[in-house]
Amino acid sequence: SSKARNLEVQRTDDVAVLEDCIDFSLAKPISKMEEKLERGGLADGLDDIMPSVGNEIGAEAQNRFLKAKLCFMQEELDSVVCECRKKDDENENLKSQLKDTEGRNARLQQAISTQHSPTEKYKMLAEEATKKSEGLQQEVIALEKVLQ
Repeated sequence: SSKARNLEVQRTDDVAVLEDCIDFSLAKPISKMEEKLERGGLADGLDDIMPSVGNEIGAEAQNRFLKAKLCFMQEELDSVVCECRKKDDENENLKSQLKDTEGRNARLQQAISTQHSPTEKYKMLAEEATKKSEGLQQEVIALEKVLQ
């Protein structure tokens, strides 16, 4: 998923097809539309596709118009599919980075916890040494008073 995608556009049968997006094809819907158009059954449904001129132009012009619209829609579909794949790749990359960061965080937490224990031990030893030192200083002061 992290490999580079080939985004070169190739023209095939008046329909733009991106090499990486060949599996997304409108071949079946196109053939069904062509069959309906040849039988004349599509002319009734052209009002939603070509509302103002659906009945005023001939079948050949309708066919050209529909092929041009189909070509445009195929190009849009291809670009959306490729953009989706790019986002999927980016998402996978970010998931990988998140996993790496979580692993690093876990290792750092473990290092902190292993270093916390000796630190506490040394703090206690320092406190004991300070108390002992204070006690010895008191003793020294007391002995100096005795000597004077």
